[in-house]
Amino acid sequence: MVHIGNDWDALLSEEFGKEYYLRLRQFLRSEYARTTVYPDMHDIFNALKYTPYERVKVVILGQDPYHGPGQAHGLCFSVQKGVEKPPSLVNIFRELEAETGIAPPKDGCLAPWAERGVLLLNTVLTVRGGQANSHRGKGWELLTDRVIALLNARANPMVFLLWGANARAKAGLVDNPAHLVLEAPHPSPLSAHYGFFGCGHFRTAGEFLSRHGGAVDWAIE
Repeated sequence: MVHIGNDWDALLSEEFGKEYYLRLRQFLRSEYARTTVYPDMHDIFNALKYTPYERVKVVILGQDPYHGPGQAHGLCFSVQKGVEKPPSLVNIFRELEAETGIAPPKDGCLAPWAERGVLLLNTVLTVRGGQANSHRGKGWELLTDRVIALLNARANPMVFLLWGANARAKAGLVDNPAHLVLEAPHPSPLSAHYGFFGCGHFRTAGEFLSRHGGAVDWAIE
């Protein structure tokens, strides 16, 4: 069964025993055995491994993993070191620099954010190579909705950054007034100019956390 290695294990133990997840597990066994699936099966739960429940300060929701070779490693919008930054990630770094002055890093690996409390969660955690959204509707959404609900129930204030229609559809899961929900169009080149650029989310998230005794460091070396 799944072993994350931190407080998520206890929080999700019941979920991993439910019928929908057992069906999803069987589906994934078949998929990994007969076709190319991203990320590597050992990286599927990296978002939760890197960012324990009690350390989450910011949640960024993605859709499903990148479906090209060498890109996905279990953190939404992030790619492995040495891999060319995808256009959406380039736009994320462009907005970050415009708001904070932090220059775009050499690599597109967002693990430093995850280690500092930014949960980089896709709503679907696997995908067939070259086939975007190919694992949608197989059960992942039930699990990740539970993750969001657990975070919503937490008392400590956090920020949810919902970029794009799929992420914004989850806004209704966050109704705890302790938290801040920020919505914008997706950072994809197709939509970034319609409200992602200039959204101010990085700055606003930092200001919100500061008012509540927290902080977030967006720098990546």
